[in-house]
Amino acid sequence: MSDQSATTTVTQSITVASGIFAPGHLGELTQFLPFELVDDVLERTRTVQRRLRLVPSRVGVYFVLAMCLFPESGYLRVWSHLIAGVRVLVARIPSEKALREVRRRLGPAPFQELFETVAGPLARPSTPGVSYRQWRTVAFDGCSSLQAPDTLSIRELLGKTRRHRGVEGYPHVRLMALCETGTRGLLGAVFGPTSTGEPGYARQLLSLLNERMLLLADRNFSGDEFLNDVADTGAQLLARLTYRRRPAVISVLPDGSYLTRLRGRTFRIIEADVAADCVDGTRIADRYRLATTLLDHQADPADRLVALYHERWEIELSFLSLKDTLFAGRVLRSCDPRGLRQEVWALLVVYQSLRRAMVDAVESRPGADPDRASFTVALRAAAEQVITARTVLGPADDQSGIAQAVLGALLPPRRARTSARLVKCPVSQYTVASQERPRKSQRITSVRVVVHRRDETDPDDLGFRERTLRLLRTDPGRAWRTVEISKALGITVTAKYRSLCTQINQWAAQTMLIREGRGRYRIAPEWLAPAGQS
Repeated sequence: MSDQSATTTVTQSITVASGIFAPGHLGELTQFLPFELVDDVLERTRTVQRRLRLVPSRVGVYFVLAMCLFPESGYLRVWSHLIAGVRVLVARIPSEKALREVRRRLGPAPFQELFETVAGPLARPSTPGVSYRQWRTVAFDGCSSLQAPDTLSIRELLGKTRRHRGVEGYPHVRLMALCETGTRGLLGAVFGPTSTGEPGYARQLLSLLNERMLLLADRNFSGDEFLNDVADTGAQLLARLTYRRRPAVISVLPDGSYLTRLRGRTFRIIEADVAADCVDGTRIADRYRLATTLLDHQADPADRLVALYHERWEIELSFLSLKDTLFAGRVLRSCDPRGLRQEVWALLVVYQSLRRAMVDAVESRPGADPDRASFTVALRAAAEQVITARTVLGPADDQSGIAQAVLGALLPPRRARTSARLVKCPVSQYTVASQERPRKSQRITSVRVVVHRRDETDPDDLGFRERTLRLLRTDPGRAWRTVEISKALGITVTAKYRSLCTQINQWAAQTMLIREGRGRYRIAPEWLAPAGQS
């Protein structure tokens, strides 16, 4: 008998729950979602079975979570994955109807409670890419591309989005998340119909912010009231404003940024042009106007904050992993509202558990950035561990564990590149491609940030508000008449004078000016430049 025809026998030791609880596991991810945690959640939500069944409540929880790891499989196929490594302990196979019934019996409450328990920051503050100075960077954003089944009850819950080319084929779920940008882990999430805007959902997550965080937000969250609500939580803020907004200037700082007030609170505004040169010679440029609560220009220079804002895009990769990798871009399988909510919460639980496993793996290698961990590799390894069931209650001792798989396939350091951003759907509302971007992704060779100084603007190019405030600062204690203001500004046209009077009343309502009498105004003290600043 030749050596290559020799055989050997491999004996494996598997430790799982006993009896009818044996199928209740999630492979190695069970270590992040242990039996004790699931039992406690079931107790708190009062969903523990009243009598022992073929599929107890704890087993049902793990079954629903396993459905998220195998979105292409039906109920019985998912069950076969759960019992593949423990088949000798399972005497009977439940029917598909029994598995449907356990989902209905559990409902969405245990999974929402489970997610709220495991959600939160994942990495240590010293982990690379997690913090800016002493603040952990986090970001808000929404995803509206999760598709739900087109059933009557789902349509009543979510409705359908109407586009200029017609109505969407499937109802969509709007998912709003607060994400830790360094690890792409979730601190919290809410979801519902797309008829509610992103700021409305984001307000439900403001309680998760604290003084140890720095929030990065896009233009959807740039309203004065929302910015002040974020600042009230104690968290620092760096948000992009819409291009049309031009806040009034209190004083210009040495780095070119300036101070303003939005609803009574002082913010710092940074205006900068960002230009990127690509390897093919293409140049992509855009203008940014950022508002921040970081007022010290020496500790937080403007160009450094402009570069930091780029971290906000990490949350987009979180949604990419959640929607396109974990759920493979499929339509959600649940055809009723309770099942839909249960499925989305379970999806978030599995996503967060995978991220925690990835962060634990990366942090075991000093100096490694969590950005280099592959979500796809971790997902495939976790699915394999469910089938083998070898690491349910113990650490992986071979190269098949999630940590070993992640560390063995670390991605290269992040490259500076730009995407083509092409729209391939013929009925999309975003069919007009940007002429500034290259037709395919390109490597970026250099990035240039130019901060604009508002004090270098030609006074003739300023609006009525800026020119009026500059005038009134020349004599802060004086009550100016509107006629005096118009003459000083060189306004002689009657229509422009009337417009100025209307705007002065608005500025007084916004507490920029104090009304001393009929047609007489002086500048509010808080709109005076601090001593030593222009």
